[in-house]
Amino acid sequence: MSGNTPVSRRTFLTRTAAGTAAVAMFHIVPRHVLGGPGYLAPSQTITRAIIGCGTISADPAHLRPNQPGTPPQTLAVCDVDQQHLADRLRLAGEPCKPYADWRYVLDHKDIDVVHICTPPHWHALMAVAAAQAGFDIWCETPMTRFIAEGQHVIDAVRRYGRVLGINVSSRADNYYGFGHSRLLKKLVRSGLLGQPLTVRVGRSTGFDWKVRQWTGRTDLTPQPVPGHLDYDMWLGPAPDKPYHPHRVHTSFRGYWDYDGGGLADMGQHYLDPIQYILDKDDTSPVEVQAKAPWPPHPDAVGLWQRVDLTYDDGTHLILDAGPQSPTDAIDGTGNAEPPAMPLIQGPRGKVFAAYRTDPPGLFEQLHAYPDPEPMLFDFDESVRTRQTFGLNEVNANRSTILIHLANAAIRTGRKLRFDPVNLRFVDDDDANRLVNIPMRAPWHL
Repeated sequence: MSGNTPVSRRTFLTRTAAGTAAVAMFHIVPRHVLGGPGYLAPSQTITRAIIGCGTISADPAHLRPNQPGTPPQTLAVCDVDQQHLADRLRLAGEPCKPYADWRYVLDHKDIDVVHICTPPHWHALMAVAAAQAGFDIWCETPMTRFIAEGQHVIDAVRRYGRVLGINVSSRADNYYGFGHSRLLKKLVRSGLLGQPLTVRVGRSTGFDWKVRQWTGRTDLTPQPVPGHLDYDMWLGPAPDKPYHPHRVHTSFRGYWDYDGGGLADMGQHYLDPIQYILDKDDTSPVEVQAKAPWPPHPDAVGLWQRVDLTYDDGTHLILDAGPQSPTDAIDGTGNAEPPAMPLIQGPRGKVFAAYRTDPPGLFEQLHAYPDPEPMLFDFDESVRTRQTFGLNEVNANRSTILIHLANAAIRTGRKLRFDPVNLRFVDDDDANRLVNIPMRAPWHL
């Protein structure tokens, strides 16, 4: 697929299907495209398809069970694991249809939104294909598996006039300690804290990076693939590696081929509101450095302690995993409970996690300053009105890049310089190999 050349769905299926008969059965465009921009069924019901039937797919933000006597909302569920598929099919209820191959889902004429609930190594491929086929997209975090995928998603969403939303509401809701993101943004804009700012995201400010939880295993012994799982399709664009149950179903987060550990699991939730608060939606850090054991394992995500990211204006972002227990402290200090630190600190003031300020009363001084621009965080409303969703393909790409920069520093073991315009590391071929990771044939963007 290319961001510059139109690719029909028949062409896409032909190029990407490995020995599939899916090419023979498809429709050109879904119902809402035939009806024109913003068209909905007379019932005003937004219809959905769920691709990926793991734990997150049962979240009400994704699967809406069909109720007797009301227009159905969930019309298709898809998974490569027949057991997961059967569970979600029962939850969705009639007239939902099951699919083992996500490409068949794109043949539906009666679906408005595709929900992408797969591991991240599938996100960009599916988002681009869904946009090309005329669907709006609701995607899980992180938006992409590596940096270069982001522009492909942006180009496809823009070219085909689709709406994309990421399932993170931390800019708007009481979420992971950022219940008042707009208020914090207003404080930063006011200049009352001074410049440059330092932001800390870690245990000292109330954030758990789940480092040990999403550490991969280095002792995987190949095992037979269970009959209910299409493992080759689960891998998709990822390298072909022997099956082990720890690679799939939730614990996939611990392996570089599919995700990026706790940083990728929690990063968009934690870092996107900070990016918003700091007014960094249109840029990225220019320098990143990590403190982690060396050398890293080439396959399994490991422990890390700290990542420092610096913007060109001196803004400093500290990701602090800290020691996971007194016995596994990377720095040997044995400190299990770090002291409380400021969430945001400038030369003129500090903000702590409970919105306590030093000096006191900083928030009370904000009445004279303008409020930040409003954001739309009702995805259904975005679909109906064609308005941009609050966390969309553009700003979500920038917060996803923060995750990828941090993991690149962990994996290379050195300070990296980054060009936020060209989205490349400066004079570092090894680091740039992590920017655009080859996909296993026949999958490609």
